[in-house]
Amino acid sequence: MGLSIAVISIAKLLLLLCAVAALLLRQGLSGDGAPLAKTFTLPAVLAVLLAFALSLFWTVAPLQEAAGSLAKYGKLLIILAMMALIRDRREALYAVAAFALTQLVVVVSSWMLFADMPVAWASSRTTVSHYTVFSGYLDQGIMSAVFAAICWHLRDLVPGRFGPRIAIAVAVISLANVFFVMVGRSGQLVGVALLSLAIMWQLPKKYRVLVAVLPFLLVATLFVGSPTVRERLTQVKAEVQAYSAKNDVSTSSGVRLAFWRRASQVIAQRPLAGAGIGSWSTEYDRLERQDNPRHEDINRGSNPHQEYLLWGLQLGIPGLLLIAAFMLSVLRDTMKMETPYARAAQSALLALAVACLFNSTLYDGLIGDFFCVLIGLLLALGLSKPPNLPEPEPEPTT
Repeated sequence: MGLSIAVISIAKLLLLLCAVAALLLRQGLSGDGAPLAKTFTLPAVLAVLLAFALSLFWTVAPLQEAAGSLAKYGKLLIILAMMALIRDRREALYAVAAFALTQLVVVVSSWMLFADMPVAWASSRTTVSHYTVFSGYLDQGIMSAVFAAICWHLRDLVPGRFGPRIAIAVAVISLANVFFVMVGRSGQLVGVALLSLAIMWQLPKKYRVLVAVLPFLLVATLFVGSPTVRERLTQVKAEVQAYSAKNDVSTSSGVRLAFWRRASQVIAQRPLAGAGIGSWSTEYDRLERQDNPRHEDINRGSNPHQEYLLWGLQLGIPGLLLIAAFMLSVLRDTMKMETPYARAAQSALLALAVACLFNSTLYDGLIGDFFCVLIGLLLALGLSKPPNLPEPEPEPTT
């Protein structure tokens, strides 16, 4: 849930301390949890953090800003902490259930706001205008789309006669919230990608090639059936045309295009090692000042709204290879899982990959925490052993 950054930060510190204590007291851990040392994700996360830490030696950013950026990427340790702390599949199921309940609160609360019902716990600045509960519409739309996919793929884990049907219903209302209530285009694109993937998995193998056209069919259908999607896509077209004709950076799309151009220039100028951790603001101001000496410095906590370009400008081409290696490592670990768990984890990974195209998802505080917690939970769930069932008592002899 998108609680305050202060609460999230304290919780992450406690989680890290617990994970360190658990690793130091290894004899107290069950052998049925995720085999952390045997995963590809462990060395991938450590390699990422090591690369960013080493870039402190050549970063062009002020030390305080660079250290702050390094701390933001430290959230990747949450993935490892989840696998270290969750001792077996039973605990993983409880953790995923708690996670799902919090996301259900967000979705139901958003629908209540849409229905003009009072929601006392809603604290977002866009609660009234965009029906958000704790975070912004961009984050909430992505979260709800991913939550829908998790409910669909793990529906058979919901207990009770009607458990799977309830999970499917929750998935439907979550996707409907993304497509018909939320205005975040990133969330809508993530929803289309995850829906296309789910449909592909339901098709016979000989028809799965249709996944190449499924996203376009879904977008066309939503364009006709959803006023929200139609308005946002039309707005994107207008904003891109305005930027192409007049370099208009007053719109969301215009700002992204301008940032992406500058980030690409930094990569072209420093392809081997990048400009170092936390260098985005410094490099952007430098390039802008070359064209406009009166340029005012950008917000020091900003980012180029594209995770891949952000890694590239900080670490050069090796940074682009590193983020690809990180995602492929997680994907490789999901291949070891049973089908429903693998599909849930792969859906979360796809959502992250799509979201990173339009936002600095891992760098950002709230949505980045969401993905790290979720991926860690799903890896722990899928890689852990089922709980040991008690052996049946022998039948009495007569």
